[in-house]
Amino acid sequence: MQPKIIPLTEYEAAHFAPAEISTEVGEILLRHYPTQVEVDFPTPKTNGLWQLRPLGWVGHLPLTPDLHLALQPKVPLDNIFGMLEYAYRLDIDFLKGTTPCTSLAEFYERLALVLARRVLTRGRQGFYRAYLPQTDSLPYVRGRLDARAALHRPGTVNLTCHYEEHTADIIDNQLLAYTLWRIARSGLCSERSLPTVRRAYRALQGLVTLTPHPPAACLNRLYHRLNEDYRPLHGLCRFFLEQSGPGHTLGDRTMLPFLVNMARLYELFVAEWLKSHHPPTVSLKVQERVSLSHSHNLRFDIDLVLYDAVTGVPRCVLDTKYKAASIPTHDDIFQIITYAEATGCREAILIYPTPLPRPLDDTIGAIHVRSVTFALNGDLEQAGQKFIKEVIEGE
Repeated sequence: MQPKIIPLTEYEAAHFAPAEISTEVGEILLRHYPTQVEVDFPTPKTNGLWQLRPLGWVGHLPLTPDLHLALQPKVPLDNIFGMLEYAYRLDIDFLKGTTPCTSLAEFYERLALVLARRVLTRGRQGFYRAYLPQTDSLPYVRGRLDARAALHRPGTVNLTCHYEEHTADIIDNQLLAYTLWRIARSGLCSERSLPTVRRAYRALQGLVTLTPHPPAACLNRLYHRLNEDYRPLHGLCRFFLEQSGPGHTLGDRTMLPFLVNMARLYELFVAEWLKSHHPPTVSLKVQERVSLSHSHNLRFDIDLVLYDAVTGVPRCVLDTKYKAASIPTHDDIFQIITYAEATGCREAILIYPTPLPRPLDDTIGAIHVRSVTFALNGDLEQAGQKFIKEVIEGE
């Protein structure tokens, strides 16, 4: 029996009769997903109805075997895919020439199939192996004998040896295995993709140790001619590991939600788009850390800083704000001014996904503060070109 799926749209409140949602579901939302979905129990304040409101997250929430939530974005689904490709450097044409996905859950499944098939292809070629240092007590000499240990234990049959083992049980392959294992447990894959995902996991199961790794383990890895094809695989792994939240038990099994933090995705997307498209007259630093005190106790990570490519002088600081607002909040303005003063530049920009009814363009002290738009409701490339023109020419 298929579960009932309730669609919700980010930041839009939806109301339901008490018979539609149980107290158990409300408690699961409060306990496991308080930052993803705001839930109000039936009270006179809500006219005796349940009120659910997604808080800037989209994806799929399995709450009980009979009831799931589909958190839908305001952004067109095709643009979510485009943002993900930039943000995670997927560099794959998995949607071109195929039937468009109608939901994020379907997109998750299709991307899982891409990962599984690529792992199987690499498996047929042979998974990448590396030499890892090992120390073991052996009945024969292998590699370098530990003479000191042998002298301390005279008459011992086994010898302590230091050697290198050529093995596939390395982080490069452990990331693939752990990601496939989590995908198989997600409950989001149907019989169209689940057998392939399981087959890919089994191809690695006898070679590597199932080891949990954080998404950050997929970043800044060393690639060369023997493992260059692992780069997009690890990009996919990072996507899945970042979007899979902690699971909760449903009956006799654990279900893993698929959740995309739209504010974080917007931040990553804008940064990666700028990396690929900024003019040669400027250089870009992402998540630059600056200290406001000599003791370094007060530090900030600035989303984006543009520098003059020749002189190295900072030209402007930029901060992404995934929110629908009529005007920037005082906190946002004070924050970006602090960033500008910390870097010594006089241009500060707040980036929004929709045009503000009352755009900001003012000078506060010595800092020129303004708002610009990187729109998500149309063609992303056209929106990006308009965005970068406003950033560079508006200084």
